[in-house]
Amino acid sequence: MASRLNTPTLSDELPRIGNAFSCFLGTRVLQLIGWQFSGEFAQHKKMIIAVAPHTSNWDFVIGIAVAFSLKLKITFFVKSSLFIPLFSRLLRRWGGVPIKRHQAHGVVEQMVAKIREADKMILCLAPEGTRSKQENWKTGFLHIASKSDIPVFLVAFDYKKKRIELGPVLKIGKDTQQELNRIYQHYSTVQAKFPDKVATNITPPSGDKD
Repeated sequence: MASRLNTPTLSDELPRIGNAFSCFLGTRVLQLIGWQFSGEFAQHKKMIIAVAPHTSNWDFVIGIAVAFSLKLKITFFVKSSLFIPLFSRLLRRWGGVPIKRHQAHGVVEQMVAKIREADKMILCLAPEGTRSKQENWKTGFLHIASKSDIPVFLVAFDYKKKRIELGPVLKIGKDTQQELNRIYQHYSTVQAKFPDKVATNITPPSGDKD
């Protein structure tokens, strides 16, 4: 059944987790909702996966299903308010790291340190930072990638095509606005779950490190 998803081949160098049951569960969820993969998976043992556009809680469901299906170990930020008893253990097991949005300063440096210390790490996040419409995407992931000297792997959830579009992989330079512009351009043709929540006139700020 997995072949119908066009499931990509993953390198042994990538961080892995899970078992046959979790793989079956993730695969089955993607099959039931009619999604499939498009493209090749990046083969870097340290990288940032930027997932966009992010307008719905369904994005999280699809993202976890993808991780389960590929037996991929990811690290991702989650609102600290969601770390409640019982659910907290699941989130940490899946790779969730609690973060307080109003205390986000310093997160870049903390993640850079963790990435440098780790043998393997895939940090998965949404550049928008929230499901609400954002005219300016967060740039913290670009600073993390640049300072850690790791690539950014762009992944798109296209609800019109029901495809998880993999790639390209970007080497991030120090010009944040230039990097954002080419990332915006890549996602400009991808249809979100709620298109009206996608920013249509984005003017990237300079010096934003949130």
